[in-house]
Amino acid sequence: MEEKKTDWKSMLGLAIIFAIVAFMLFRNQEEKKQVEESISATEIAAETSSPAAVQNDVAATPVASKGEVIEFNNNLIDFKINTKGALINEALLKSFKTYDSLPVYLVKGGDHQFDLEFMTKDGRKLHTEDLIFTPTTSQNGKNKVLSLKTDVGNGGSIEFRYELKPDDYMMDFNIRSEGLAQVANTSEEVALNWVLQGYRRSKGMDNESRYTEVKFEYDDGSDDYTGQGETAEEEAENITYIAYKQHFFSSILLTDTPFKSGLIESFNNYSANDEQNVLTKKFTSKVQLEYNGGELAYNMDWYFGPTDYDILVTYDRNLDEVVDLGWGIFGFVNEWAIRPLFSFLSDPLNGLGIPYGIAIILLTICVRLVLSPILYKSYLTQAKMKILRPELNKIAEKHKDNAMKKQQESMKVQNEAGASPLSGCLPALLQMPVFFALFKFFPTAFELRQKSFLWADDLSSYDEIFALPFKVPFYGDHVSLFPILASISIFFYMQMTTGQNMQAAQQPGMPNMKFIMYLSPVFMLVFFNNYASGLSLYYFVSNLITIGIMLVIKHVIIDKDKVLAKIEKAKAKPKKKKGRFASKMSSIMEQAQVQQEEKKKLK
Repeated sequence: MEEKKTDWKSMLGLAIIFAIVAFMLFRNQEEKKQVEESISATEIAAETSSPAAVQNDVAATPVASKGEVIEFNNNLIDFKINTKGALINEALLKSFKTYDSLPVYLVKGGDHQFDLEFMTKDGRKLHTEDLIFTPTTSQNGKNKVLSLKTDVGNGGSIEFRYELKPDDYMMDFNIRSEGLAQVANTSEEVALNWVLQGYRRSKGMDNESRYTEVKFEYDDGSDDYTGQGETAEEEAENITYIAYKQHFFSSILLTDTPFKSGLIESFNNYSANDEQNVLTKKFTSKVQLEYNGGELAYNMDWYFGPTDYDILVTYDRNLDEVVDLGWGIFGFVNEWAIRPLFSFLSDPLNGLGIPYGIAIILLTICVRLVLSPILYKSYLTQAKMKILRPELNKIAEKHKDNAMKKQQESMKVQNEAGASPLSGCLPALLQMPVFFALFKFFPTAFELRQKSFLWADDLSSYDEIFALPFKVPFYGDHVSLFPILASISIFFYMQMTTGQNMQAAQQPGMPNMKFIMYLSPVFMLVFFNNYASGLSLYYFVSNLITIGIMLVIKHVIIDKDKVLAKIEKAKAKPKKKKGRFASKMSSIMEQAQVQQEEKKKLK
């Protein structure tokens, strides 16, 4: 057996690798020591030297790991602002609690970042989040003022100025610089980075995440949003506000001078890890600021408060668009009909002050009364169809082997009785804007937040009657009662209408109406289990009212004997001679019928 020889090339390679690793470790230690000595010297220079003495050395600006925390508040909100970066560390809303009775923080701890990034003349990046600002407090009438200023070297400075009114969620925020052109490369734009992590505040986290997104305004009044994807991003120009909407609460940055351009992103923390029940979405924005005469001069505003339409609309800054009332005609119906009526019924100050659950029921009654003239023809047709059911069954049995003839005769009987199914299509379409407007209204109505009714402790969330020990896909880990009641009521309504119109034999090419009749209640039961209970309450009451109207029409308004007599009278009349067009159409249909019969025979 041959003796194994030592591979000198492998040994040499290992030796070289070992030498390189040893050299790198030694070099890192030396660099670390030099950095520590440099930092120590910089801190001494910052304490003993004036800005003029450091000349162009921007690195000599004071940098610290922690700053001083300044409390800044009014009657509605408590801020804590750190002198490091002049950053808002906390924003606590005094009047609200989370679903589990905890304080509502829109900003807390390290979940918030606000930074200006600009290039220096010697090619380095300077971040305001790393700088220590000097605070000065004052009063402007009844308003509190907090000014934070930092030196950036060579006589240059940046100031962040906050001004807070006594009873307002909106806070003035200005960014000013002085002598910045001596330090910064003004040919490069300044990047403003704003990051915020969203947290759970509602019982229904699925529903809260659904209405958590970024809204922004751009190009002189246009508005858009990032959407609901796992990650979503939008680019825009001339941005005038960015709103981080967390369902019922929003953090909004507004500017008088539009941001030149920006990239806005959101990341769905909840969907990425559905086991955790704290984080919803993370928002990031990077926008571009422009120098004006070598300086920064931006008048902005912060809004930290409820996503309440009645509050946002008072600022006259198009902030009502942050509340998702729907697009086009749906938003129009909500803004000018549904919201004013509901506010009149429920508002304790400017309305009747009716409890919110009762107000939803009264709103439902009002909507049905307004739509009744439009839907009356449809209801009448549906009631007549029940009377015609025996006659239509006879036709179906008589022409069971001839689908075209069966359809012709059925339509003839329906037209003679004034019960054409097509006559109910237009009224059904006309009520769709109201249907979708209400679908948008209830989940976003701030007034319903944490308002109880019967067994529902929060009309803006689901009305759980008991929890499940496991999570059912698409349904959830609980059972809500209002969706069950709404599903039962829609089943009986469809039984009275769709069930009556189903023919004994399903026509080829036509949808399976029996399947639809059972699918609709199941869809509502599953889909609405995690939705706002106020919405399910509306549909439940609406279906009950519709069933009641149908029963009244059937037993009070329509005379069954008169309808049948009308059909018999029509049958007894001599057939009118068909016109040229009618004869032509009849001939075409007969030819199609013959071809259909021949195909059957061939099969």
